[in-house]
Amino acid sequence: MSAYVVMLREQTLDPAAMALYASLAPLAREGHPVTPLVKYGRLNMLEGPALEGCLIHRFPTMQAAEAWYTSPQYQQALTHRHQGAQYRVFIVEGIDV
Repeated sequence: MSAYVVMLREQTLDPAAMALYASLAPLAREGHPVTPLVKYGRLNMLEGPALEGCLIHRFPTMQAAEAWYTSPQYQQALTHRHQGAQYRVFIVEGIDV
């Protein structure tokens, strides 16, 4: 069953750290079965606190999503994201129709 990594950017703290993250994160997708679906497009908040942006990636399974997130390549990029912005990130299992 497919799984989705959802990243909700709440507040940017350090644009330089985010720029470094943005240069490293795409490299971490290499070798992983990921399909980018949403990348910080126009956002219309209907409920809840405002967000700066949203990213959604689809993976074939929860295990594949977790393998990408815990990979050494993404963990290296992640340190810069943690310095650069406040995020909420989760993996949610989808439904296959």
